[in-house]
Amino acid sequence: MPNEIAPASGLVERAITDIRALIREAGLKAGDVLPSETAISERLGVSRAVTREAFRALSALRILDIGNGRRARVAAPDAAALSLIIDHTVHTRQLSIQQVLDVRRTLELRSASLAALRRSEAQARMLQGTVAQMFDSLEAPDRLMGLDIHFHEVIAQASGNSLYAILIGSFRVITEQTWHIGWRCRGTLANRAENIRCHERIATAIVVQDPVRAEAMMAEHFDSAMTVLLSAGVT
Repeated sequence: MPNEIAPASGLVERAITDIRALIREAGLKAGDVLPSETAISERLGVSRAVTREAFRALSALRILDIGNGRRARVAAPDAAALSLIIDHTVHTRQLSIQQVLDVRRTLELRSASLAALRRSEAQARMLQGTVAQMFDSLEAPDRLMGLDIHFHEVIAQASGNSLYAILIGSFRVITEQTWHIGWRCRGTLANRAENIRCHERIATAIVVQDPVRAEAMMAEHFDSAMTVLLSAGVT
């Protein structure tokens, strides 16, 4: 019997693989409930301590959703796990901010183009409303940052491809670390307002369903952002 206090790592890794296989074989989808810890332990031939550790690891990866007093469920995909990896690689200098922005630029141009083709009326209204709130928050940078991030996440959702939403959402932690640098570099209200107008042009292109212009306006936005960060010495 494996040690109940400190399960052998090899057993936990095997259990993680087997639980993922179980999810696939059973055709479980986001929100579906898994068998109990006891049932899975018996099925896999491991202790409950091993199963519990495997559940925790899968929860950290956002494959499972676990909580006190209820059975584990298949988690809906989100950006949290990937965001941690990106943040770690940037802080350990394995990846630069400019490299992150370069990849993000590629993804955002495509998501803007797709959003112009696929956005719903509700998403179009949300983009317009977010831009209006951004203008209202021109002198409240913390609130404006949140709206800016939300704006890009709505576009990713409107693309109709959930992977864009996950990938672009994973950049949130880096954006939160660099956004105020760009804000300070755009030192006048006029320059800051022009940055919001750039968002407005993106939103308008998506609303009128012009994918070519949506992509061009997103390129303009990212080229400006990268220039600002480079001038501030962010690499």
